Amino acid sequence: MTELDGVVAALAAPGQPGATFVALEEATRRAIGHRLFTIMRHDRARDLNTRVYSSRPAEYPAGGAKQVRDSAWTRQLLREGRPFIGRDAEDIRATFADHALILSLGCESVLNLPVLWNGEVIGTINLLDRAGAYAPHHAALGRRFAGLAIPALLAV
Repeated sequence: MTELDGVVAALAAPGQPGATFVALEEATRRAIGHRLFTIMRHDRARDLNTRVYSSRPAEYPAGGAKQVRDSAWTRQLLREGRPFIGRDAEDIRATFADHALILSLGCESVLNLPVLWNGEVIGTINLLDRAGAYAPHHAALGRRFAGLAIPALLAV
């Protein structure tokens, strides 16, 4: 069974949306790699991102929310629906207000994947790892996982 097949199987399992979120965490860890994995639900009307899943709940608990600020990151990921790759600690510092916590976890790169439904970004899947961990081919694969997150995010 491929990683994608595992997520597809999880979509049919009871315990949604958690079963799908857990499967996405494990599948992306094997297929792409990450030290930290989170899923955010995006509310465009309120310009708010709310964390609905985290592989590190002590540091990044579900329910944590971030007000969206206008930035190049926001325009690329949340408005245009294009993945964002931050390659090193400098990119993390420039992009995220919580950069000190991110860096303290040994995460110096990020792959943010938009989850699109009906032409709108409804959330993001976020993978963080060592510096230089992500490249455009990871974003291409990641978009396939992001598509599988749609039903679970709509259930939140």
